[in-house]
Amino acid sequence: MPKKIGILGSGGVAKALGSGFIKHGYEVILGTRDVAKLAAWQQESGTKGRVGSFSEAAQFGDIIVLAVKGKVAEDVLRLAGAENIANKIIIDATNPIDESKAPVNGVLQFFTSPDESLLERLQKAVPTGKFVKAFNSIGAPFMVDPKFPGGKPSMFICGNEERARKEVSDILLQFGWEVEDMGKMEAARAIESLCILWCIPGMLGNQWTHAFKLLKM
Repeated sequence: MPKKIGILGSGGVAKALGSGFIKHGYEVILGTRDVAKLAAWQQESGTKGRVGSFSEAAQFGDIIVLAVKGKVAEDVLRLAGAENIANKIIIDATNPIDESKAPVNGVLQFFTSPDESLLERLQKAVPTGKFVKAFNSIGAPFMVDPKFPGGKPSMFICGNEERARKEVSDILLQFGWEVEDMGKMEAARAIESLCILWCIPGMLGNQWTHAFKLLKM
């Protein structure tokens, strides 16, 4: 399994996943516009974690993680450089949240339509990228080694490349998840909507410590 991870982002999700990958034996570069913003993370991460530009992180990673706000996702991929992300697995942890609109009774609003996910937009923007949706329906503190009383939670993934989904599944299993592979990229329309559902208890009652689990007969 590839051991070099380039993470595009500097927020809570990027830092949580960066630390998680390091914990599980990977080398990581976090890509950002503002290197100083990640000085504390780099200090805590030791020799396995570094900070650089978006293009440096993308060039470094055997696998790339896109962990930015959905509204800037396409711009960040451009800054990463087409030559640095071509033919690589890109784990898409973004959600298309429309921050210009307030939630309605705890329900976030998206800038995409029911007929097109953000993952689909990103795949069209970078046709050579092997996008896999993951990590978008859980809070950053629970992305790696989640512990819940009901056992391992479910992580729903999708993407057009079967081999890419398999490789991301292997990472998720290593990180302590049950993996539910939903197939091709159109499934992201449903998976991204899980973000809305996950956030409702938090918006209405400040409850953010939960996860999804698919029960089967």
